[in-house]
Amino acid sequence: MSGHSKFANIKHKKEKNDAAKGKIFTIIGREIAVAVKEGGPDPANNFKLATVIAKAKANNMPNDTIERGIKKAAGDVGNVNYKYVTYEGYGPNGIAIIVDALTDNTNRTAANVRSAFTKGQGNVGTPGCVSFMFDKKGQIIVDKEECDMEADDLMMTALDAGAEDFSEEDDSFEILTDPDNFEEVRKALEDAGIPMISAEVTMIPQNYVTLTDETAVKNLQRTLELLEDDDDVQAVYHNWDE
Repeated sequence: MSGHSKFANIKHKKEKNDAAKGKIFTIIGREIAVAVKEGGPDPANNFKLATVIAKAKANNMPNDTIERGIKKAAGDVGNVNYKYVTYEGYGPNGIAIIVDALTDNTNRTAANVRSAFTKGQGNVGTPGCVSFMFDKKGQIIVDKEECDMEADDLMMTALDAGAEDFSEEDDSFEILTDPDNFEEVRKALEDAGIPMISAEVTMIPQNYVTLTDETAVKNLQRTLELLEDDDDVQAVYHNWDE
């Protein structure tokens, strides 16, 4: 992973999300509802909820909005009927794409995802067709400009808390963890006052693919934009070297 910073992409996504903050808050609200239903309203005893709260904070969701979402979900558990579904497929030139969705209507979501792939000249594949090309990791990105701690001290803080890897880029630090250790590492950084631009469990490509054909780039962008605009889609992972 060293040498391949996702910082610029994350900043770009955050700028897009600022223009459509309602959507990202809706996405996280659904995740909170499902996490509370599965494990209860106390993040200290609910790893999934703690992870969603970390994601909410990294996306600048106000604490009172988070707390309201937890309380609402706790009082409405019987009506939470969202289901996690994952789709895998190929974009132009064999670009691998994974789509995580959270939906109350799998038929609608499947049709929308299939349409997004088709419109970008790609196709949905079978489960497992591309996920082997990715590693599931906890990923924390720290903006260098916002971090007062020296790189060596930050690295030791992360590694001491259980991080697997630490890399320094031109504008950011990237910390990778095993998914099971993610919350412990994130909490250690939070307690140390480290500002995190992104903190989530994600799918990281083992290798990245460069596209040089302009038509292929436009088609892939169309697919990704259609997926990201879909309210049921929680996250989109791909191995395109943007």
